[in-house]
Amino acid sequence: QVQLVESGGGLVQAGGPLRLPCAASGRSFSRYAMGWFRQAPGKEREFVTVISYSGGTTYYADSVKGRFTITRDNAKNTVYLQMNSLKPEDTAVYYCAAAHGYYSGTGLKEYDYWGQGTQVTVSS
Repeated sequence: QVQLVESGGGLVQAGGPLRLPCAASGRSFSRYAMGWFRQAPGKEREFVTVISYSGGTTYYADSVKGRFTITRDNAKNTVYLQMNSLKPEDTAVYYCAAAHGYYSGTGLKEYDYWGQGTQVTVSS
């Protein structure tokens, strides 16, 4: 069992940065690939990025590539989403998710555990 808690959300102006930590509790965090998803009002939850359990492999949605960076600190049981050059269309609830195994994909069903989400609002 893995419990995930996101934090760091808030209101930010377009072009600004924001960093979202996701703290994990439970066993064997380092055995889980970690992903970030987001859900805007009236839209389906969508994939943002994923990192392998070692941190050596990452993958990004085209919409955030070059602006967002995912990292993890296995000693602290935490995964981070650094968001730069934020746009109003990045406004959403951001969720972290854990998938058992080295790496995972972009589908929601590939992930075993989910956090409750944190709201990010980007003003123009």
